Amino acid sequence: MSRFVISEARKKDARETIELGGLIIKAGLRHEKRTLLLGLLIDAGRRLRADEAERSRLTTIGAEAFGNAGK
Repeated sequence: MSRFVISEARKKDARETIELGGLIIKAGLRHEKRTLLLGLLIDAGRRLRADEAERSRLTTIGAEAFGNAGK
């Protein structure tokens, strides 16, 4: 694999990591313990797999937070 491909993959991964961290900050959870954050995400993942209405509800909340309730 060329250095360019590896470099591009690393850049993409770093950008995604930064964006996901930004979501934690936007949610007002910057100062929470990592164990709590992981627990929240695991719990949410379980609930989303089990409940389509919960997925819709949380999507609406997220869209409103981004300022684009219609998306």
